[in-house]
Amino acid sequence: MNPGARRILFSLALIAVVVIVAAIFVIRGSGPLAFASGPQVTLAVYNGPDPTGVPARLKDASAVKRGEYLAKAADCMVCHTSQGGKEYAGGFPFKLPFGTLYSTNITPDKETGIGNYSDQDFLNAMHRGIRRDGQRLYPAMPFTSYTYMTDADALAIKAYLFSLRPVRAEIPKNTLSFPFNQRWGMAFWSALFNADSRFMPNTAQTPEWNRGAYLAEALAHCGDCHTPRNAAFALDNAKKFGGALTAGWRAYNISSDTTTGVGSWTNDALFSYLSTGHATGHGTASGPMGEAVNHSFSKMAPEDLHALVAYLRTVPPVTSSDPATLAPPAPASHKDGNGAQDALGKMVFEGSCVSCHGWSGESGLSPVATLTGARSVNDPTAVNVVQVVLTGTQRYTPSSKLSMPAFGGSHTDAEIAAVANYVTARFGSKASQITAKDVAELRKQTEQ
Repeated sequence: MNPGARRILFSLALIAVVVIVAAIFVIRGSGPLAFASGPQVTLAVYNGPDPTGVPARLKDASAVKRGEYLAKAADCMVCHTSQGGKEYAGGFPFKLPFGTLYSTNITPDKETGIGNYSDQDFLNAMHRGIRRDGQRLYPAMPFTSYTYMTDADALAIKAYLFSLRPVRAEIPKNTLSFPFNQRWGMAFWSALFNADSRFMPNTAQTPEWNRGAYLAEALAHCGDCHTPRNAAFALDNAKKFGGALTAGWRAYNISSDTTTGVGSWTNDALFSYLSTGHATGHGTASGPMGEAVNHSFSKMAPEDLHALVAYLRTVPPVTSSDPATLAPPAPASHKDGNGAQDALGKMVFEGSCVSCHGWSGESGLSPVATLTGARSVNDPTAVNVVQVVLTGTQRYTPSSKLSMPAFGGSHTDAEIAAVANYVTARFGSKASQITAKDVAELRKQTEQ
């Protein structure tokens, strides 16, 4: 080959490499903390208070007690407990477009759980998405978030899990279709989308911000529900916290956008929502968010929740398709207001709903049951309204347990579609047009 041809071939090869590298960077996108200005440093050289670990009151507690707090902050139990099953014994189904994935048993049972995991085995699973047998985990396990957790915190969680009673529980086999059932392919996915690096504080931010960042990104993995995903099913941090459809529910925009996000919420409202699952004028948490409040956020120290709020305030605004206009209370009389033309929807509401929610949407029974101002009833997709009617919801407060029963077994898909359309018309800013077929599909996504 003559020198000229070699130069052309070399140039083409170089261009190809540049294109491939550029494509990888475009596909991979930015990290979860790339939006924040200021240098990030390792914990070893950080001069501020350590933002990792547990609140001050637990600093001197045993590894098991610290691990219990951290496991709740990381919301481990909810995803590793099937309906009616033993806590942490796995079997919870993740229903995906290409099949169903079941969570693993993480009790210390040696045959069906993680009882044989060494410290390094556990760290490999938490940080790298690699099981003890070398097989790759799917990103339903949020190891791309847990990778930012310190070794000490991860091993404290292991100490807590190993203190639990072992549960022998065989997990159903996954039903993923080809090629998604090929675990080895996750090695390439992880190489692109798992940073495999620990949390680094930002020296330009406050200690409270750094604590909030650690809680939101390394433990509570907020982005796994609230950040849209790209074509490769990795988080698209260019739209960080901009809202997404997750497990058959809408996880709403929690960026600082003042119209479709939480930028207009007061600090007290955000704190109330995280700690109790309800904020006056903003609605009540249900579905996966309700479970996160019940089992995770409500168990966290007040100072940690305030740190989370401080961090959320700084996430850049993302405009989304989430509801931007919230309707005022409906008329007190059932004869007035929108939705009157939907006879079936009105009949179902009158028979099953009005005693708690009222005709105006402002409940006389409990603020938790108030519909006025709720994002779900102002969302013209009505996804969360349907899911709440299908599955019910529970709120735990310091003094009581409040619940809405599930109507999925007592009402037909047509009746649930009708009442959802009636509710969004009467109490929201725009009526939904959901059908019985839509309800049937939503049932499939949440049934266990």
